Amino acid sequence: MRRLRRFARRLGRGFGIGRAIGLVLLVAFLALRVWDPFVVEELRLRSFDLYQDIKPRAAKARPVVIVDIDEASLKAYGQWPWPRTIVADLVTKLTEMGTVAIGFDVLFAEPDRTSPAVAASLYRGLDDATREKLAALPSNDDVLAAAIRRSKVALGQSGDGVARPDAKQLGLTGFAVMGPDPKPYLLTFPVLIGNIPVLEQAAAGRGLFSFRPDRDGIVRKAPLAMIAAGQLVPALSTELIRLGFGASSPLVRTNEGGVFSVGVPRYELPTNGKGEVWVYYSRHDPARFVSAKDILDGTVDRDRFRQRIALVGTSAIGLLDLKTTPVDGAMPGVEVHAQVIESALARALTPESTEPAFLSYSLFAPLTEMAATFVLGIIIIIIGPLIGPLAMLIVGAAGATGMVVTSWYMFSRQGLLYDVTFPLMCSLVVYAALVFVNYFREQTGRQRVRSAFGQYLSPTLVEQLAQSPDKLVLGGEERTMTIMFSDVRGFTALSETFKDDPQGLTQLMNRLLTPLSNAILEKNGTIDKYMGDAIMAFWNAPLDDGDHEVNACEAALEMLDRLKGLNSEREQEAGERDQKFLPIRIGVGLNTGRCVVGNMGSDMRFQYTVLGDSVNLASRIEGQTKSYGVAILIGSNTAKTLKDKYPLLELDCITVKGKTEPETIYTVLGKPGTERDAAYAAVQAGIGKVLTHYRAQRWTEALDQLEACKALDVDFDIDTFAELYFERIEAFRVTSPGPDWNGVFALTTK
Repeated sequence: MRRLRRFARRLGRGFGIGRAIGLVLLVAFLALRVWDPFVVEELRLRSFDLYQDIKPRAAKARPVVIVDIDEASLKAYGQWPWPRTIVADLVTKLTEMGTVAIGFDVLFAEPDRTSPAVAASLYRGLDDATREKLAALPSNDDVLAAAIRRSKVALGQSGDGVARPDAKQLGLTGFAVMGPDPKPYLLTFPVLIGNIPVLEQAAAGRGLFSFRPDRDGIVRKAPLAMIAAGQLVPALSTELIRLGFGASSPLVRTNEGGVFSVGVPRYELPTNGKGEVWVYYSRHDPARFVSAKDILDGTVDRDRFRQRIALVGTSAIGLLDLKTTPVDGAMPGVEVHAQVIESALARALTPESTEPAFLSYSLFAPLTEMAATFVLGIIIIIIGPLIGPLAMLIVGAAGATGMVVTSWYMFSRQGLLYDVTFPLMCSLVVYAALVFVNYFREQTGRQRVRSAFGQYLSPTLVEQLAQSPDKLVLGGEERTMTIMFSDVRGFTALSETFKDDPQGLTQLMNRLLTPLSNAILEKNGTIDKYMGDAIMAFWNAPLDDGDHEVNACEAALEMLDRLKGLNSEREQEAGERDQKFLPIRIGVGLNTGRCVVGNMGSDMRFQYTVLGDSVNLASRIEGQTKSYGVAILIGSNTAKTLKDKYPLLELDCITVKGKTEPETIYTVLGKPGTERDAAYAAVQAGIGKVLTHYRAQRWTEALDQLEACKALDVDFDIDTFAELYFERIEAFRVTSPGPDWNGVFALTTK
């Protein structure tokens, strides 16, 4: 219970704008599903088509033979419509071969114009006797009607077209209805177009062969009963099943939800509320077809038709009876009727089969899909922000896989259709919204990081922290780095001039630290901290910098150049205000060595900084710049890299306070190229001689050389440097360092 309460508190704290947006989207999607616009329906139907295309129905029993008015038949017997006497011969031969019922997927809406009486009135040059004999012969329509009476024939009717004035003379099949009136639920066609009356009256049954494709033109559902011109009529497939099994009339069962089954006893088919069945198609199969020519010629095997239903239709392209189905782009319409009958009789003919014969999209399927959408969306909204992206991806993939597998199982084993595209699409959009909100929040957080740290860290470090906030944790790594310390000389005297204007001192420090900091950042340095008037910075962290010694030296020289510019501005301002001008001078110390760099501090507060003996040495070196009269002092490790690139001048070998190891220190006289100047060569030679005499304890020679150096044109305070060595030599004259002295001077102050 304690864990549950903690989770609830965490969930409550985390319910922010992201979850609110996700919840609004989820409700909007549920409303969209209730509306069910064309796009949503199209996506759902296409997913059902994909199922059928992957696993079409296996046609194990063939109770229907399609008598095909194909191209070969048209070539042999002429264009359609044929004389009705040929059709009568076709009906007679099919009956003789043992068919249980014959259906026509064609209309005989007009009298045969090739009948003898019609020919007698049309042909010219006939003698009266011939004309009378032709008029006395039975019409072709009567011949076909006689053949129909001797057989079980269901004529096709159409619900599309222009109504005929003799529509009241059409034959109608009576229905048995159990439940409420089915007319409000069934598909409605405005007209009922049938065959000529003599054929209608001769037929044992009649059925509508019209389909109502979905909005994309694909025939997925076949109606078993319809309303045409206000009349309740069966489909041609329903009527053929009735005739084939000797039923008196088809049965329609209804309830408050609509029509839920249509058929005959023992062969009632479940429908979708509108009297339609979802056809579970098998692929187009030429084995279903027998050419009408072969039947008329008597070249077909008679057993092919025994105890089967014969369905007369056409596959000829010119007769335009091709339908688009989920498994074929162009399937003859007569084959769709044949597949409906096959599916209806599949259970009776193949009782051992466990595969579904029809598909069903139940009235409760939309509710199930909406429930799945709601549950999956709520799960994403609740746990999405609490777990990482990878975990959410795994959970989402598992949920999606589970839904797809369940939907496929229900389709392949039960024939039940459940749409997974809508729940998955909604979940994806909700998750994308959460990701976008989190991304926006993260970008806002990164911007806060940039704003907060951009004043103190290099842009590269700021960007790295913004991209990877997880690096803001305690810990460090060991690196070889170059450390810089910079301090204002004579800051106490400078601050005394602002004793009545502390705000002015603050502004002056800002004017000073800004250009100095920019010089460091522009050379890929990282500002560690400000310590009053001092700056601590380092190179080669957090990003690798193969030229960190050079960049640090460049930054130091640039700092001096910018300080000159600032002093020039201040001097001009002081002259305009008639104030005393006190220039700002700084000292810069550089040292290179192994350090530990990272986030140091406590769990509550820490900073990205550097620690190590090399850092302390850099600070001590900077502290000696005033003593040697130079602006820049560098350690020996830094000098090893810079000696061939910058004009370096060795100044001393010392041990700083707190250390025993000696350190040779250098100054940088200028930018690359200065070493080629004659003045530089003179300074280097002169100071070199001073150090040689000094370390050899030749005090008089060292002092003479110092006097000579004071006359040189150098870019540092040679008098201060000379004064330092004058004091040391005088002290050594009083107290000799001893014969074993190696020239190293131990500093006693920082």
